[in-house]
Amino acid sequence: MKNTVSKPSRIRWALVVWVALMGAVSYLDRVNISIAGRSIAQQFHLTNPQLGLVFGAFALGYALFQTAGGWVADRWGPRRILTLGAIWWAIFTALTAAVPSGVAGAFAILLLVRFLLGAGESVMYPGSNRWVASWIPTAERGLANGIIFAGVGAGAALAPPLIAAIMIRYGWRASFTICAAAGLAAGAAWYGLARDNPEGHPWVKEAELRSIRDGIEIGIGQDGRRIPWRALFSSRDVWALTFSYGCYGYTAYIFFAWFFIYLTAVRGLTLKSGSYYTMLPFIAMSICSALGGLASDAIRRRFGARWGRCGMGFIGLLGAAIFVAVGSSAASPAAASFILAGGAGSLYLAQSSYWALSADLGGPSSGFLSGFINMGAQSASAVSASLTPLIAARFGWQASFNVAALFCALGALAWLAVNPRRALRGP
Repeated sequence: MKNTVSKPSRIRWALVVWVALMGAVSYLDRVNISIAGRSIAQQFHLTNPQLGLVFGAFALGYALFQTAGGWVADRWGPRRILTLGAIWWAIFTALTAAVPSGVAGAFAILLLVRFLLGAGESVMYPGSNRWVASWIPTAERGLANGIIFAGVGAGAALAPPLIAAIMIRYGWRASFTICAAAGLAAGAAWYGLARDNPEGHPWVKEAELRSIRDGIEIGIGQDGRRIPWRALFSSRDVWALTFSYGCYGYTAYIFFAWFFIYLTAVRGLTLKSGSYYTMLPFIAMSICSALGGLASDAIRRRFGARWGRCGMGFIGLLGAAIFVAVGSSAASPAAASFILAGGAGSLYLAQSSYWALSADLGGPSSGFLSGFINMGAQSASAVSASLTPLIAARFGWQASFNVAALFCALGALAWLAVNPRRALRGP
C-alpha cells in the first residue's frame, strides 16, 4: 500500500541525480582514453590518424547500437538495461588496459575493444530517456535532462586531472582499471535503487505518484501504444532533430577526443596544466546543461514548446558556432581554452531540448526514438574523431574548429524546421 502522508516524496529527483552520476561514470570511461592517448600511442607506436581511428571505433560502436539500445530499453525496461550496460562497459574498459605491450595486432585489438565498449555504452541515454518518459512530468523534462546531461560534463571534467594524476603515479593502465570498478559500482547501485515505473517503487508516496501521472501530458505517443517505425522514419521533425543533433555531436566530440591533445601538442601546455585547462569546457557543459534545461522548461511554460524546446536549441547551437570560430583563432592557450569552453557551454544549453522533445514525442517509444536521434549525433562523432586530425594535418587546427563551427550553424538552422506539436501518426 502506498504511503498517503500529504508531503510528497521526491524519489524521482533522487533517481535523476543517480542517472546523472551513471552518465558521469560512463563519460569517465570513454574520455579517459583521450587523456591517456599520447601514452597509448607511444606504447603501441600509433600515429595521430591511427589514434583517431581508435577514438572513432568507440563512436562507431556507440552510434550503430543507439537505436537497438533504445529498442531493448522500451521492451525490457531501463532498470535492467542500464545495469547490464554498466557491467558491459566496465568489462571493456578493463580490457582496454589489458592489451599487452608488444602484442602483434595491438592496433586491431584496440579498435575491437573500443568498438565493443561503445556498443555497451550505447544504452545509457536511450535507456535513461525511456525512464524519463515514465517518471518525469512533461513540464519538468527539460530540467531533468539538464541535470542528467550535467553528469556528462562532470564526468568529462573529472577525467583530465584524475586520469593524469593516476597516470603520473601508476601509469595509464591503472586509470582504466579504476574507471572500470566505478562503472560496476554505479550499475549495481542503480539496480537496487531504480524501478521502471513509479508505481512499482516502494518509496514513492501517493502524492508524488499523482503528481507524476497528472503531469505527463496526454498526447503524442502517450496512449500506451508504441509509435510505428514508419511514422518515426517518415517524420520531418525526427529527421530535422537527427540532422541537428549530428551537427551537435560532430562538435562535441572534438572536446571529448581531441581537446587535451590539442592543448598539449599544439598549444604547448604540459600534461599537468593541460589537464586543468581541459576541465574548462566540461565544467561549462555541466553548468550550462542544467541551466539550459531549467530555462527550456520555464520558457515552455510561458510561451509554449516551440519557443521552450526549439528556441533554446537554436540559441545554443548558434552561440556555439560563434564561440568555436572565435576561440580557435585566439593567440594564447588560456584565451583559446576559455573561449572554446564558452562554445562547449553554449552547445550544452541545447542538450536537454533534444532529449526532452524526444521523450515528449516518443512516449512509450521514447527509447527507440531518442536512440535513433542519438545515432545521428554519434555517427557524426565517429566522423569527427577521424576527420578532425586529418583536416588539422592538411589545413591546421583552426580549420578543424571552423568546420565544427559551420556544423553548429547548420544544426541551429535545422531547429527552425521542427514543430514540437506535430503528431507522429501511424498508417
